[in-house]
Amino acid sequence: MSSIALLIIGLSAFLTGYLFYSRFLAQRIYRLDPDFKTPAHTYEDGVDFVPTNRHVLFGHHFTSVAGAAPIVGPAIAVIWGWLPAFLWVVIGTIFAGAVHDFGTLWVSTRHKAQSIGTLADSILGGRARVLFLLIIFFLLLLVNAVFAVVIANLFMANPGAVVPVWGSLVVAIGVGFLIYRTGVGIILPSVAALLTLYIMIWLGQYMPFTLPDFFGFQPTTAQLASGDAQAAAAAATTDGVRAGWVIVLFVYGFFASVLPVWMLLQPRDYINSHQLFVALGIIFLGVLITNPEVIAPAINHDLPADAPSWFPLLFVTIACGAISGFHGLVASGTSSKQLDKETDARYVGYGGAIGEGIVAVTSILATTAGFAVFVGLDGWHEHYGTWASASAGATSAFVNGVGVLAQGVGIPQQVAVIFAAVVVISFAATTMDTGVRLQRYIITELGTQYKIEAVKNRWIATFIAVASCAAVALGIDRGAGGMRLWALFGTTNQLTAGLSLLIVTIFLLKLGRNIWVTVIPMSFLLFMTTWAMIGNLLRYWTDSQALLLAVGGAIFVLELWLIFEAVAAFRRALAERAQDAVTEEQRTA
Repeated sequence: MSSIALLIIGLSAFLTGYLFYSRFLAQRIYRLDPDFKTPAHTYEDGVDFVPTNRHVLFGHHFTSVAGAAPIVGPAIAVIWGWLPAFLWVVIGTIFAGAVHDFGTLWVSTRHKAQSIGTLADSILGGRARVLFLLIIFFLLLLVNAVFAVVIANLFMANPGAVVPVWGSLVVAIGVGFLIYRTGVGIILPSVAALLTLYIMIWLGQYMPFTLPDFFGFQPTTAQLASGDAQAAAAAATTDGVRAGWVIVLFVYGFFASVLPVWMLLQPRDYINSHQLFVALGIIFLGVLITNPEVIAPAINHDLPADAPSWFPLLFVTIACGAISGFHGLVASGTSSKQLDKETDARYVGYGGAIGEGIVAVTSILATTAGFAVFVGLDGWHEHYGTWASASAGATSAFVNGVGVLAQGVGIPQQVAVIFAAVVVISFAATTMDTGVRLQRYIITELGTQYKIEAVKNRWIATFIAVASCAAVALGIDRGAGGMRLWALFGTTNQLTAGLSLLIVTIFLLKLGRNIWVTVIPMSFLLFMTTWAMIGNLLRYWTDSQALLLAVGGAIFVLELWLIFEAVAAFRRALAERAQDAVTEEQRTA
């Protein structure tokens, strides 16, 4: 299969979806009003509610929802073959993910920029609000824990990426002050910041940094079982370094999440969006120039023994990149508070999801063409020889694949690998920034619900958020088993998306509008996630994974309860709609 053909098919489908389907949604379903006064203006406070240029907001929203998930998910899912992964990314993004993102951003904007969890109160009922907030809390717990482990592993594997990643934070703060405190505009600071970042990437190959092992872990029983004492000691040291990075990342996340959005979140996301566009351009050019053959199988008939069935696991392994509940949290948690005009929701919401779908397609190309050519077909099968190795090695497959493609445009492979690692780390860190901030909101909302005054303090709420996430990240084999969280994260993520679509559906029903555009993807997701969650719980029970079993079991109970509440709310909305129709008929008779 030609990688150029696959790229053109994907991009053409996304462009068609944005030009036609998103316009249909904007005009006929959500009916955007250019004169509607958005919460960013109504509640402007300079910290969270900030009317924002739609291009800057697109940068924040896109990079926050993209993160590393549309890279990691497809890079794991190609173990089943590139065809099912590609089809779910393209079809899922156009008809499910972008509809969800657009819808949650619009509904939140219409309800004072309330989070999707709080919206459950007014749309589904009081109990549903608490249930939804708890599910969201668990989702953010998994999101932040997963990405902390992903970033830590990438820092360890690519020490040349450390200097440019941390240096970019200083640059972003400088850009924030220039834009919001001196009024110099956004173009020149953004271009200068991007150039500075690339200089740091070039310097990174000469300035690698490795974090010392501060913990001095002793080898575990599993590590000693190999019989090689030296290898066991090395593995324990690796665990210590990983744990150190996880703690450093959550300390950073603590401060990043309490700063005003204009100081770090917005400028960093805006710069990262440019960085991603450049990365996509390099990948596209590499594909067009070298046209590497997609030599990985379209459908892998030689699956490893530990690989689960692609049905339903494909639809939760590729979470972000097709549809993601986390996007609804960003849309209703931060983006709706910054939306300048309601009509910007199409560009930010639907367009942001399309952008993430494009990232997911590049991940498929990088792993099944670039990386596959780099290691050969036998090497590719060896890399994907077990489900565990496919999960743990997803980011390395992408990074090395991008390195191969970047060579096609004349970039040295060593620099290209650092560049790719910086891209993945930057977006994973952006997701953490937003995720911790959102978790602080959720903790505060729960505290308000139960009259716990202490957690209304943003510093205390943020500390609870980062401490709980760090405990989960390090609670599975001292972080070494962190990627075991991926299946549970994906399942919870898709469950949240399905429940968010349910809220959008009921709101549309109350307005008397067409609901099939949200009902179909909602029903599909709730069915698949329930099936996948049952499979996860059975596997955790068999493998004696107590932490995952406890978290997954709690989420499953909350899911069933919330679906019960939603069905009741759905029936009430149908009854109200029928009564309104009868009243209107009597009035006109």
